[in-house]
Amino acid sequence: MKRAIPVVVLSIAGLVPVWLYEPSADTSTVQVAAPAPSASSSSGSAGSSAKVVSGTTVKTEKGPVQVEVTFDGDEITAVKMLQQPNHPQTTAAVPKLIAETLEAQSSDIDTVSGATITTEGYKESLQAAIDAKG
Repeated sequence: MKRAIPVVVLSIAGLVPVWLYEPSADTSTVQVAAPAPSASSSSGSAGSSAKVVSGTTVKTEKGPVQVEVTFDGDEITAVKMLQQPNHPQTTAAVPKLIAETLEAQSSDIDTVSGATITTEGYKESLQAAIDAKG
């Protein structure tokens, strides 16, 4: 009994920071600076303008997921989450998903561990936006 009281008190003291933890509010948009136009691209046709396309809203177990993709020609230059589940794992996963999308230039990206459901919804909405771009 003498050991039980300190163990309970220390256990509670150790759990208080976990209960009070709030993840930081991270932005869900990552953008890549567009390369400066080269002489060959400026002397050609009228040039391409940025096109913004929204993906479909995908309903997941955690909540709705929807992305907005900015294209410059065929290149994905930015991805923004329009809707995402209010969940710490989703908040942590979104920047990774966006960075991988910008690198891969497609929806063929790895699943983020701990946010599998959100990742699948993200990929589906992203592919819908890519398909809608035409």
